[in-house]
Amino acid sequence: MREVVLVYLDRSGGLQKFVHDCKKYNDSKQSYAVYRFIISINPSDIAELDATLGNYILHNPLQAAQIFQSVCFVAIKTLSLIEQLQTEAQISILLKPTHLPPLPSYVLSLSAYPFNYTSQRFYMSEGIVIAMGTVTKYTQGARFLCTEETCPFSEGRFRCIRVHCPGATESATVRTDFVCSLCSSPLQEDMKFRVLGDKQIVEMIDAKILNALKGYSIDKSYFRIQAFTLFLR
Repeated sequence: MREVVLVYLDRSGGLQKFVHDCKKYNDSKQSYAVYRFIISINPSDIAELDATLGNYILHNPLQAAQIFQSVCFVAIKTLSLIEQLQTEAQISILLKPTHLPPLPSYVLSLSAYPFNYTSQRFYMSEGIVIAMGTVTKYTQGARFLCTEETCPFSEGRFRCIRVHCPGATESATVRTDFVCSLCSSPLQEDMKFRVLGDKQIVEMIDAKILNALKGYSIDKSYFRIQAFTLFLR
């Protein structure tokens, strides 16, 4: 599947964009714990190259991103695109599909029952924004060092880093109770390597509520509007 990923990136122009993004990181004077890349993918084109990979991207996007991560790391090291990069874990890949299959199973509808949305895969959702919060910062990645000076993980290498994953809370990336996996001593964040991003909280209601507001509701005694929250990062 790694070979298919490389072929697709080359054919779709994604590899050229990736090289350009790497150049911006390499030319920057800022130090990064995590290098974040957004890769646009067309599920249909990938499925034509390899059906297994296409299905993997649609239904296991977090695991599929690890395959792209491995390919991108090899490309960076082979072409010497980012001199500061040390480990594969420093690369954060966000897969951004251009579209999803026009099938009911790919539509997220909170007005339907039961709510069988336990899998961490892509869904489409259509709704009406009723409230928006202000844009704030969140931590995309951070580096931690062991507080025990004799521990190898206390050195200035990127052995202990935390990367934000979709669906994770802020405390999963940054908090004060992390311990070293080698000696169990407390870890301390190296603040100069923290990578920040923008996030915004949005309140939405299902688009089907428009029919109810027009008077199409069959039984108004069971009529209820329930908003849901989106985190835009």
